[in-house]
Amino acid sequence: MSQYVSRLGGSISGRIAAARGTRHDPPRLRLPAVGHHRKPRRVAMLSVHTSPLHQPGTGDAGGMNVYIVELAKRLAAINIEVEVFTRATTGGLPPVVELAPGVLVRHVDAGPYEGLAKEELPAQLCAFTHGVMQAWAGHRPGYYDLVHSHYWLSGHVGWLAAERWGVPLVHAMHTMAKVKNAALAEGDAPEPAARVIGETQIVSAADRLIANTAEEADELVRHYEADPGKVAVVHPGVNLDRFTTGDGRAAARARLGLPQDAVIPLFAGRIQPLKAPDILLRAVAELVDRDPSLRTRLFVPVVGGPSGSGLAKPEGLQKLAAKLGIADLVHFHPPVRQDQLADWFRAASVLVMPSYSESFGLVAIEAQATGTPVLAASVGGLPVAVDDGVTGILVPGHDPVDYARELRRFVDEPGLTDRMGAEAARHAQFFGWDTAASGTADVYTAAMHDHRRRVRSHHG
Repeated sequence: MSQYVSRLGGSISGRIAAARGTRHDPPRLRLPAVGHHRKPRRVAMLSVHTSPLHQPGTGDAGGMNVYIVELAKRLAAINIEVEVFTRATTGGLPPVVELAPGVLVRHVDAGPYEGLAKEELPAQLCAFTHGVMQAWAGHRPGYYDLVHSHYWLSGHVGWLAAERWGVPLVHAMHTMAKVKNAALAEGDAPEPAARVIGETQIVSAADRLIANTAEEADELVRHYEADPGKVAVVHPGVNLDRFTTGDGRAAARARLGLPQDAVIPLFAGRIQPLKAPDILLRAVAELVDRDPSLRTRLFVPVVGGPSGSGLAKPEGLQKLAAKLGIADLVHFHPPVRQDQLADWFRAASVLVMPSYSESFGLVAIEAQATGTPVLAASVGGLPVAVDDGVTGILVPGHDPVDYARELRRFVDEPGLTDRMGAEAARHAQFFGWDTAASGTADVYTAAMHDHRRRVRSHHG
């Protein structure tokens, strides 16, 4: 049993188990009782390498973008103003954009607008920090109560800003170099040593670390020697207003022009080795090789754009489909807006996520909220996101034969999608963003309380 919690009142996984009537002892609480301590009024949120205004599913924009947008909106709804600092990636952007009431996005000039890879961004952190400090200099002292940085690049800026402003630093890793390097896809480049060193420094400097799952919390302690007392688990949420079962699978397929009677295994996400869309293609080829009659029954959409090391071979997946002899079954679509993505999820028979590493796997919850089961690798946060055998199927490892076997179940058991999908939609209700925002606010409050106490003892 993990010693970490998602928020006061026990973990979400504990409450899910309780709702199902199974025994699941709540983990011990790590946060102090926060009822009488002050919440922050205004938070500086840092997202150096990806803007909350960018389209998820392309370039470096993905689950983290969605996370920051949704969390910031829900924090503003509970009277915590959020200002998100992000790097300007095109010229002529307004310096400040209102994303929602109580949420501002500040564009910081740091390095050339176009064509700067994520790996080149460490060289621009000085310029980015300067931009953040300039914005702060225009305000009265104490304007920001807390810094919340996302991903290690932002953590370094956050570390400096928090020290300069005399406020606590809360950091969310999202992904970790040591964890990614331990589970690399074939041909994928390892994360550089500079990132490992940078992450280690941030873990040591942060007042609080937010992990998506208990497993991620354990990894922070195991790989980075994080103080367990500083680590809090807050499960990411899903926009339950947008990702709904809607008017059902048939209507979604009609809107998207998809065949009504096909078995549709969907891949949705950034196309890069880490996300392993090739495993879905190899599994489909395996199915068709074994039973050529399935050629008329399978329709395989891949929705997303190349990213990360996938940018080196943007046509790689199309070439693989041709080489495997399934180019006629695989249909590539560019990234789509969130409301359209919900329709793709609804239309699918199953969402396939064969990732090598996922800190949480937001799309797994989004798909389940629309009533679609998930077939996923049993890695990272996916065993929390997917209730194995109930709302989807978890596969140990990355052998396409294993995925083909599970996909065959969706062909042979016509009711499986609907049966698991109904459970999936219920399961997703436990992952609302309001819960995540409330848990995050508790972490902020605890960080501020500890920080004030430390400052008082230092001066006392």
